[in-house]
Amino acid sequence: MDSMKNIRRYQGAVDRGMWERLNGHKALAIWFTGLSGAGKSTIAHEVEKTLFDRGMRVKVFDGDNVRHGLCGDLSFSLEARAENTRRIAEMVKLFLENGTICLCAFISPLRADRLRVREIVGAGDFHEAFVSCPVGECERRDTKGYYRLAREGKIKNYTGVSAPYDAPLDPELLLETEKMSIRDSVEAVVAYILKTSAL
Repeated sequence: MDSMKNIRRYQGAVDRGMWERLNGHKALAIWFTGLSGAGKSTIAHEVEKTLFDRGMRVKVFDGDNVRHGLCGDLSFSLEARAENTRRIAEMVKLFLENGTICLCAFISPLRADRLRVREIVGAGDFHEAFVSCPVGECERRDTKGYYRLAREGKIKNYTGVSAPYDAPLDPELLLETEKMSIRDSVEAVVAYILKTSAL
């Protein structure tokens, strides 16, 4: 017997609309995708600080941090990456119900996995931000030497070296960080969020 058949979603007394009215803005998810070193986490955290200073309810979900807990049991195989992305999407969905602006910084290299996130989160809430940067520039920024180790074969399944990355075809936001400063990227994201999250 499938035990999930006996589980029902519980609807509390406070719904998403009530949270959004309390917060003064709509909830949404910005999904930053790009190669390691492109600037995803840096931009997400700067956006978080800017929105926090404006009194908005906001949370960053960072790939490295999630790997320490919720997804600490997963490897970096394509199958494990897909499960990593699925778990994050389900978690983000819960935060959206709480009226939170979710800033999600994950390589999430496969287009199919990102489409799955869009389905789980909801097309109206999912906003893809492609943090675009050539692999050579990402490697130049890599102070930890991960790209070098990947090229030496010491790190397996490293995106951009020994594992594929599917660039977004039609992202809601395009941040070309080889050309744009962090400040310009942050301002572009903040402007988009303020417009999109307005009640």
